[in-house]
Amino acid sequence: MTGPSPATEPPGPATPPTATGRPDAPPPAPSTSITPTPRQLWTRSRGIVLAVVVLLVAAVVIAAVRSSAQHGRLDPRSADSRGSRALAELLADRGVSTRVVTSTAEARSAARPDTTLLVAGPDLLTKGQRSRLHSATAESGGRTVLVAPGTPSIEDLAPGVTADPTTSADSTLSPSCALPAARRAGSADMGGIRYETLAPDAEACYLSDGLPSLLHLPAPRTKGDTVVLGAPDILYNDRLDEQGNASLALQLLGSRPHLVWYLPSLSDDRAATDSEPRGFLDLIPSGWLWGTLQLTVAAALAALWRARRLGPLVAERLPVAIRASETVEGRARLYRKANARDRAAAALRTASRTRLAPLLGVSPAQAHTPETLLPALTARLRTPGQDPHPLLFGPPPTDDAALIALADQLDTLEREVRHS
Repeated sequence: MTGPSPATEPPGPATPPTATGRPDAPPPAPSTSITPTPRQLWTRSRGIVLAVVVLLVAAVVIAAVRSSAQHGRLDPRSADSRGSRALAELLADRGVSTRVVTSTAEARSAARPDTTLLVAGPDLLTKGQRSRLHSATAESGGRTVLVAPGTPSIEDLAPGVTADPTTSADSTLSPSCALPAARRAGSADMGGIRYETLAPDAEACYLSDGLPSLLHLPAPRTKGDTVVLGAPDILYNDRLDEQGNASLALQLLGSRPHLVWYLPSLSDDRAATDSEPRGFLDLIPSGWLWGTLQLTVAAALAALWRARRLGPLVAERLPVAIRASETVEGRARLYRKANARDRAAAALRTASRTRLAPLLGVSPAQAHTPETLLPALTARLRTPGQDPHPLLFGPPPTDDAALIALADQLDTLEREVRHS
């Protein structure tokens, strides 16, 4: 006889589908008490965000100031305050044509007897560019005007002339020379770089502390000459109507019917460096020093912001009790590992003197003074004539055996004082 069939277990409740449509998808992990809140995240990161914002704003402001200061500088087509369009128009009224070139090749080809070649940025040229330019102008028979050349560009473009490292303290100077153009112009804004030369036929004008900021270097063989200006102020639009700036600039640049204004450009620099060997420093952008300084300041500020604030020492109870013997053994092993017998002997002697002082009636402040501790100790010793000075204040032991002997002798001394 067969028994009744087992009862079929009723089906359980159906698993509700999840938001993704899959009934077996795990539920999202609940947030815990250690999960940072948005406010905590902002509190932690606001310092970095503020520093980044300050750096970006400073970079934008500096870029704007630099761009406004350099835009159109010494460009005869620019009407900005630092441009030279006013001078070009005055020269045009006197029949002098002005042409702008931006490469060394164009400047070399333009060097002719009836042409004045003005080099607006001698220090921007490479050594090879300066050498090629000087070779072309030295035999041209024309006039070459160098605007504020420094070291070493002046040595390449005007051999025999050196630039003084200190600039003139005065911006307006008197001619103090026999050069006709300077005498007719009178005082001018020529304060700037000062120069030195031993050329016997050089005319030095606008002296400051005995050094000129304008040099006229004639070349009798080719009937050409070179003019070195220590400052570009007489060429600026906003300075042209001051002092004798306009007269001096017109005479220096208008002595020949044609004026070629050489403004070095980035494309000219790339073309020059493509044919010249380049070192590691030549591959670094020109603003690397300023960028490195900014990064250094930012790193210093971040270090100060994240530095640990050190305060006074706070006594804290240890979470577990450690036997004194374990601490002594641990420190002894460290001393032994470092062969610091002198440190170990000093610790033993200091501890002994500290324990002996109250037994001898000596104050803790005088416990480590031989003149106070030793007389009191000698009076308590049972053995007459015993000198405790080498034991308590002597030199460090030379080996481990001497260190052990020192510890034993200190123990014996303390026991004798206690029982005396």
